[in-house]
Amino acid sequence: MPQQSLIKGLALLSLSALLFATMGVLIRLAAHSVDNSTVVFMRNLTGTLLLAPVIAAQGKGFLKTAKPWMHIWRALVGLAAMYGFFYAIAHLPLSSAMVFTYSSPVFIPLVAWLFLKEKITPLMLLAAFVGLVGVGLVAKPDAGMFNWLSLVGISSSLLASMAFVTVRALTKTEPATRIVFYFCLIATLVSSIPMFWHWRVLTVQELYYLVGAGSLATMSQICLSKAYSFAPAGKIGPANYLAIIFAGIWAWILWDEKPDIYAIWGMALIFLALMLCFPRDAVKEAKVQEEL
Repeated sequence: MPQQSLIKGLALLSLSALLFATMGVLIRLAAHSVDNSTVVFMRNLTGTLLLAPVIAAQGKGFLKTAKPWMHIWRALVGLAAMYGFFYAIAHLPLSSAMVFTYSSPVFIPLVAWLFLKEKITPLMLLAAFVGLVGVGLVAKPDAGMFNWLSLVGISSSLLASMAFVTVRALTKTEPATRIVFYFCLIATLVSSIPMFWHWRVLTVQELYYLVGAGSLATMSQICLSKAYSFAPAGKIGPANYLAIIFAGIWAWILWDEKPDIYAIWGMALIFLALMLCFPRDAVKEAKVQEEL
C-alpha cells in the first residue's frame, strides 16, 4: 500500500474531479441524440479497451485478486450510480447534475465508518455540511432539483459514496489500474445487456463525444483510485466538490452560464470545506517530510 499522504490524495482527487467534470460536458453533448443505455455502455467499453493493452503488458498474474466479490460489488454500485448520473446530465443543467453526483462526500464519512470503521470527527462532519451548503448555492435550487429527478440524483450520489469507500478498501491490496480495469470490464459486460435492443450505428460526432468521455472517465477513475490509496475516504472526500466549480467554468465557457453572487459565495464555502479538512494534517505532514 502506498505511503499515506493527504496532500497527494487531495491533488489526485482534484485532478479526478476536473477530468470527470470535462467528461460531463461530453456526455451532455452526446445525450442530445444518444440514449442513456448506449452512453453508459460506450463509456465502459472505451475504458476497457484503453486499459486492455496495459493489463496485457503486466501479464496474467496482474489480474489475480484475493477480493473478486469486492470488485464485483464496486462495479455494480458504481454502474448503478453511473446510470443515474448520466441520466441527470441529460435532463438537468450541468451544474445541477454535478451537484447530485458530488454531494457524495456528505455520505462518505458515514459509509466509511459503517464499512471501514474509519473514525468520524466533528470537523469532517462540519466540512461535509459546509460543502453541501456551498454546492446548493452554486447550483441555485430550482424546480428541476425538487421533482422526481432529484431522487435519481440523490440515489446516484449515495451509490457513488458506497463505490468510493469500496475503492478505499480495495486499495489496501489492489493497485489502482487493476481496480479500474475490473470496474470497466464488469460494467461493460453488465451494461451490454440493454444493447440487444438499444444498439444502432453511431455517427462520427457521437463516437467522438462518447470515446472522449470514456477516455476522460477512465483517467478520472485511475486518479480517484490512486487518491484513496493515499488518504482515508472520509478526509479527502470533500475534494469532490471541486467538480462543481470545474463544471461551472465549462458551462460559462461553452454556454455563457455566468456565476452570480450566490454561486461565488457557494464556491467560497466549498473551498472552506476543503480547508477545514486539511490544514492541520497538511502542516504536520510537511514538517515530517522536512525532517526526513
